[in-house]
Amino acid sequence: MITAFTFIPASIRADWPFGFWLHLLIFGIGIILLLLSSVIIFIWFERRLVGRFQLRPGPNRTGPFGLLQSVADVIKILTKEDIIPSRADKLLFWIAPVIAFSPVVIMLAVVPIAGGALLADLNVAVLFVIAMSSITSLGVFTAGFASYNKYSLLSSMRVVAQFISYEIPLILSLAGVVILTGSLSLDAMVKAQSVPFIFLQPTGFFIFFIASLAEISRSPFDLLEADSELVAGYNIEYSGMKFATFYLTEYCEAIVLSTLTATIFLGGWQGPWLPPFLWLLLKIGLVFSIIVWIRSTLSRLRIDQVMGFAWKFLLPLAVFNILLTAAITVFWPELPAWMSGLFNLALLLVYVLVRSRFFKPGGEAVGA
Repeated sequence: MITAFTFIPASIRADWPFGFWLHLLIFGIGIILLLLSSVIIFIWFERRLVGRFQLRPGPNRTGPFGLLQSVADVIKILTKEDIIPSRADKLLFWIAPVIAFSPVVIMLAVVPIAGGALLADLNVAVLFVIAMSSITSLGVFTAGFASYNKYSLLSSMRVVAQFISYEIPLILSLAGVVILTGSLSLDAMVKAQSVPFIFLQPTGFFIFFIASLAEISRSPFDLLEADSELVAGYNIEYSGMKFATFYLTEYCEAIVLSTLTATIFLGGWQGPWLPPFLWLLLKIGLVFSIIVWIRSTLSRLRIDQVMGFAWKFLLPLAVFNILLTAAITVFWPELPAWMSGLFNLALLLVYVLVRSRFFKPGGEAVGA
């Protein structure tokens, strides 16, 4: 169901024959412009924040406080020569960045930015987001395959394997929220959070956040940018505008991850005193700051550690989280929310303690 965006007059939506399509056009263009402008701001914000973590100022020369540094970088990368390998599949080489970038923008269509203000209030919004996020891996593999470069192809296959592995615990982590909400709609999830789900589903939040970091290849899962690699990865043959599109996709994914985390687990646009949209922005900034904090703190994992963490740690934990949430919902529906959250937090702590006590880092049981 398409909902009305609040700043479009009701007379236009109801009387003008093209009001419906005008609504889609205005909202769609608004989302794209907001996302693109946010990328420039968040790039500057990340560089400044990383500089603080590393005891250095960060960009501070181009423009006041370095605000125009990201603009200068955009101009530089867009004016670079666009080179296509002679033996590459030129059609696939061209459309791979588009395949990777488009789903990231489309996912924002189902995210509510205020009460009833969203482009499409789908009753299967969670499934829609998961389906769109999986398309990005097709763009990655297409880029590696079309480049006619063995290193690029192997890198794309490794990244796709990482995406597929972490999609499973990511999907299962949302099952607990769906059980509590009784709906797959993101708007319904926000309205159901009289208490933010991060307090009722801390285990689900932990799994969702970690798996999402791996999905967007953020540290410590950023094997694409590993200094020990021979090449940069699936995008090694890309330059100019096409490379900028992949770079843009990575930052857009980080912003969309922050938006989904704030919407599903932090109450979305809900909050006292401030306007709803401002509350959502503050929560997105908080989540993005945590992503940057992790990047500045943790070291990069090896590929065997990345895959083992998904299958041997996150997947069993996600299954236990579903069983616990379902059991509480069915057998103790009158249980207070705070006690349910404590049980869920206890599950996470006990699981981490048992794993660290009886298993080696490689995943084998102690004494095996």
